[in-house]
Amino acid sequence: MTQVEAKKQQESLQERLAQVVELLHRHKLVEYLTRRQEGAHHDLVENLVHRQNLAELQRKLDELHPADIAYILEALPLGDRLSVWQLVKAERDGDILLEVSDAVRESLIADMDDHELIAAAKELGADELADLAHELPRDVVHELMESLDAQQRERVRSALSYEEDRVGALMDFEMVTIREDVSLEVVLRYLRRLKELPGHTDKLFVVNYDGVLKGVLPLKRLLVSDPERQVSEVMALDPVRFHPDEDAYDAAQAFERYDLVSAPVVERNGKLIGRLTIDAMVDLIREEGESEVLNMAGLREEEDIFASVWKSVGNRWAWLAVNLVTAFVASRVIGLFEDSIEKLVALAALMPIVAGIGGNSGNQTITMIVRAMALGQINTANTARLLVKELGVALINGLVWGGVIGVVAGVLYGSWSLAAVMTGAMTLNLLMAALMGVLIPMTLAKLGRDPAMGASVMITAMTDSGGFFIFLGLATLFLL
Repeated sequence: MTQVEAKKQQESLQERLAQVVELLHRHKLVEYLTRRQEGAHHDLVENLVHRQNLAELQRKLDELHPADIAYILEALPLGDRLSVWQLVKAERDGDILLEVSDAVRESLIADMDDHELIAAAKELGADELADLAHELPRDVVHELMESLDAQQRERVRSALSYEEDRVGALMDFEMVTIREDVSLEVVLRYLRRLKELPGHTDKLFVVNYDGVLKGVLPLKRLLVSDPERQVSEVMALDPVRFHPDEDAYDAAQAFERYDLVSAPVVERNGKLIGRLTIDAMVDLIREEGESEVLNMAGLREEEDIFASVWKSVGNRWAWLAVNLVTAFVASRVIGLFEDSIEKLVALAALMPIVAGIGGNSGNQTITMIVRAMALGQINTANTARLLVKELGVALINGLVWGGVIGVVAGVLYGSWSLAAVMTGAMTLNLLMAALMGVLIPMTLAKLGRDPAMGASVMITAMTDSGGFFIFLGLATLFLL
């Protein structure tokens, strides 16, 4: 999708959201006015108006894709969200629950009784049900499992047996398998008998009688090859394949690297057990990106923007408390040099510049390192070289921009000694920012934590306290 098409799509979504909001507003307004009216036919008029507005809103929702409805639900306050949710047809509930964010899904599930949840989940495939099962009440999951046939039940249990970040948790069980000892004509006849192909089918999986993967037959080869040829003559023998216990994010990177639409998932003995599809990989990459942004800001989890005040407070307080402690430490650093600041007031005006530039530089470094770690580009062999490179960048930036602000400070305050101190402090703080920008995410990773977790908060704390100490310390030594 081009940028222009994406913009038009976004504008279209905004228009649909505006239409839904307008219908909700109109419905509330008419309800309010009819309740204030008196008369023998008041109840009849109110009921007719009520049905008319809700019917129009429901028609609008019926026209929308589940992903569009999910977007609208996420953009509505809780009361309006639940009003719209009640108007969605029951057979679409499951698809929409899979599309909305985790935080919004929680609010929707809380509004549904067990009967509604079971009805919604029954419309889902085994892999989709496994995605949703962790958030459903235990008795609902038990009843759903009992309602499945043996094959579906085994598939759900298989998907649930893997951690969320493993390939096995994301694999799809709907796929088309064929034998290698048949002609392409036979394959074509077989496909015509199917009602439809599973979504994102760009290849057929070739297996033997034991279910072991032998290769794949891309649909484009099937369509352009001689129908009389055997599958074994046309199929690709060495496709990109994954094991269910592999890291899902590594698989997503492989999808991007090799431009895959689907890929087989096999056990260690080569038996085909499922497939990965591009839609699951795109969702994973988006979720990883969002999670990284949240973690760097110190947010513990994704937050519903219309969540209650207390729920939002609970999500945000931890790193704010850390930030408060680090800010107090920075203030005590300044307190150590109160006499210096009293003697040379210019220090108070200039020290935020040193700390601010250091924080920005540190955040640049830490963002690059976290990205490189996510892509698997950092290892023990290149860590030292990477650190030297970042320190070199910091040194040049410190001398250049420290020199610029030093000259400005020298002109403003008529002191070239102050200019030299400013340049030196800027350079040293940028070097420290580069060092911490590399060490913080690597240390977090070694401790088994997300390298992005609170990284922005920590680097800012280091550059603030360190910047104040370096600048004020140098000023005390050389200017006073």
